[in-house]
Amino acid sequence: MPRRTLLLLTAALLAATLTGCADGTSSPKTAPGAGAGAAPGSDAGAGTAQRVSDDPAQTLHLAEQLLIKSCMEKHGYEYWVEQRPAADGAARFPYVVDDPAWAARHGYGTDLYRARQEEARRDPNQRYFRSMPAGRAPALVSALNGPQPTGLSARLPNGIRVTHSDQGCEAEAERTLYKDLPAWFRATRVTDSLSGMRVGLVLNDKRYKAAVEPWARCMKAKGHPYPNPAEARAAATRPDKPWPHTKEVQLASAEADCAGKGELAAVAKSLDTEYRAELRRRYPGPTSDLDRLKREALPRARAIITRGD
Repeated sequence: MPRRTLLLLTAALLAATLTGCADGTSSPKTAPGAGAGAAPGSDAGAGTAQRVSDDPAQTLHLAEQLLIKSCMEKHGYEYWVEQRPAADGAARFPYVVDDPAWAARHGYGTDLYRARQEEARRDPNQRYFRSMPAGRAPALVSALNGPQPTGLSARLPNGIRVTHSDQGCEAEAERTLYKDLPAWFRATRVTDSLSGMRVGLVLNDKRYKAAVEPWARCMKAKGHPYPNPAEARAAATRPDKPWPHTKEVQLASAEADCAGKGELAAVAKSLDTEYRAELRRRYPGPTSDLDRLKREALPRARAIITRGD
């Protein structure tokens, strides 16, 4: 589900009213994205038909953004369509960096992360928010996110309950696009949680750990004595001790080379597929609901984009 860059600036200001409840734990729902929007002054989505992407996820994202823009303008606010953020290094390679070309260019992806941070600082929605009188900012966020985190609720597999407002332009856009907003909320929150569960299951699987051992020997022979890919990544990406990009690239390239020489990459991919299927069997409702809601929403999304809503 898209995350709003604008929320980055409002999390501290409105934490008491906008953060969802999770049986005493804050909901992770309101984490913002870092994608940059259209340039200030552009008319992206402002009544102008756009090309429908061949990518269903991109089509759904753009349609939702156009609906949010239209809703916010009805409330008297400006809103710029935000791009769908690309996956960072950790999301792209959750088990081991196994693409030598990508590693040679990006290392572990801290260059991409810094670029997204810079884009976020230039984001027109954030600039617009910063330009507003302080007394009007809470009303803007309420129009986007809803006044209180109530109306929508989901129980995650780990037992945490997350909530969110069923009002505001985000909720209105999702209701228009997916129709059954409570089902959409539950499906997205549970499947997001399952993604983290899947990674944890793979990393703790004895077959993955066995495949890591020859990888670690290969890395040590190259002068990088890390026991597993997670520790190698952590060493190179500490925010308090950033590595030079060339040094980060050297480590990530060694990781990719060792992954290719052994079975680690293949084992990780196989286990990821295995646990993905297992979790779908264990939680059939949310995963099938999500597939169905996306499938049914696609014709509506294409029509929204074609009309330029």
